[in-house]
Amino acid sequence: MFASLTALAPTVALGACPVALAALAAPDAGWALRPTMPGVSGSEVRYEVDGAIARVTIDRPERRNAMSFGVMQGLLDAVARARADDVVRVVVLTGAGDRAFCAGADLGGIAENAGPAAVHDARGLLADLFRAMYGLGKPTIARVRGYALAGGFGLACACDLIVAADDAIFGTPEIDVGLWPYMITVPLLRSLPPKRVLELMMTGRRVNAAEAERLGFVTTVVPAAELDPTVDALAATLAAKSPLIMRWGRDSFYRVLEQPDSDGALAYLQTMLSITTQTEDAAEGVTAFAQKRPPEWSGR
Repeated sequence: MFASLTALAPTVALGACPVALAALAAPDAGWALRPTMPGVSGSEVRYEVDGAIARVTIDRPERRNAMSFGVMQGLLDAVARARADDVVRVVVLTGAGDRAFCAGADLGGIAENAGPAAVHDARGLLADLFRAMYGLGKPTIARVRGYALAGGFGLACACDLIVAADDAIFGTPEIDVGLWPYMITVPLLRSLPPKRVLELMMTGRRVNAAEAERLGFVTTVVPAAELDPTVDALAATLAAKSPLIMRWGRDSFYRVLEQPDSDGALAYLQTMLSITTQTEDAAEGVTAFAQKRPPEWSGR
C-alpha cells in the first residue's frame, strides 16, 4: 500500500486497495472525493520565484494540502523548473494556509478502472519526487505550519532543512489504519536515528515541534509570527553561497551519509576536496576573505 496514506475511505478503492481520503490529521476532517488524474497538476501547486529563491506551495488548504497525484506531479514539475533555472539557488517548500504543511496522501485520483499495474506505477510518483529532490543540486527548506503527517512528514524530511512553527505536528499514523509508511522510510532514515524512526512507525504517535527539534530532524522552531522571516533569512543565507560548491558539497554529504565503506567515503571526499580547490569560486572566496569584501561567485 502507498506509504503515506492518512486515513481510509472504505467505499473507494485503488484496484483492490482502499484510498486515503478522510483524515487522521484532525478529528473534524470529513473531506469529499475530488478526483485528480496523474500528471495533471492544475492549480494545486504554486511556483513563484523571488530573486534567487523559488517558493513551491501545495495549494489545497481545504484538504490540509494532502498530496493528490496532481500535487505530486506539480511538485515534480516545480523541482524540474528550479533545477533548470540557474537564477534559482534555494527552494522553499510549504503548504497553503496555517493548518497543515501536508497531512498525507489523497489517492482518489486514479480512474476507477485502472488496473493494479497502473496503480502501482502511479504510486511511484512519490518515489520520483524524492529522487528529484535529492538530485536537485540546490538547498531545500521545508517551511512547516500545522500538520506534517505520513507522506507530508516524509516530504518535509526529504528537504535538507526544516523550519517549523511552534504549532507543527509530525507523525506516521499509518499503523493505526493497518498500513505502513513504506515510501517515506528513506527520508526519515536520512533525518532520524533508525530505532527512533521504527518507534514512530510502530506506535503512530505524533511529535510536536519542540520534540521534533530535540530529536534533530527539525532545524529551527519559532513562533508562527516569526516563521516567514526566519525562513527568508535562512534562504537568503544559503543563496549567498557559491552555487557550485553548494551543489558539490550537498551531493557529497548525502553520498557519504549512505556509504557504509568509510575508507571509500574518505577517498571520495579527498578527491572532492582536490577538485573543489581548483575552482574559480574557491579562489574567489579565499581572495575575498583576504580583501575583506563579499565574494562574487561565478559558479565555476
